[in-house]
Amino acid sequence: MTSYELAQVNIARLRHPLDSPELKDFVDALDPVNAVADAADGFVWRLRTEGGDATDLRVLDDEWMMINMSVWRDTDALTAFMYQGRHRELLGRRYEFFERLHEPMTALWWVEPGRRPTVADAEERILHLRKHGPTPYAFTFRTGFPPGPASAAS
Repeated sequence: MTSYELAQVNIARLRHPLDSPELKDFVDALDPVNAVADAADGFVWRLRTEGGDATDLRVLDDEWMMINMSVWRDTDALTAFMYQGRHRELLGRRYEFFERLHEPMTALWWVEPGRRPTVADAEERILHLRKHGPTPYAFTFRTGFPPGPASAAS
């Protein structure tokens, strides 16, 4: 039997340039929050460039749209990380840093172990979720699907 890992992407549209005073708290927290994620139980991988994070990557042809993508053992591991410590604090302040948008900005899907999703994969999953709602191909925390080949990117 093949096991699967959980891929997640979240995108966010910046309110201000990354080097602005308004985003200082967010930028200063990136390295510490990423270090906690990297050490978290169930963490597998995260998208990063040579700079150590993904802040210089943009998605959906929008120069203000940032991406965060990672792979976890399962939804429990991801949820445990999201709602603790500094990440939880920043999550509570997200609308200080990012615009409030009314379309899905987060998508989850299952991947085979060792598979590392690309930015193109992430865009595809977000757009699929926006068009079709939660399906095994791209789903949300509220409407999840069990791991399996119907939802896994090969």
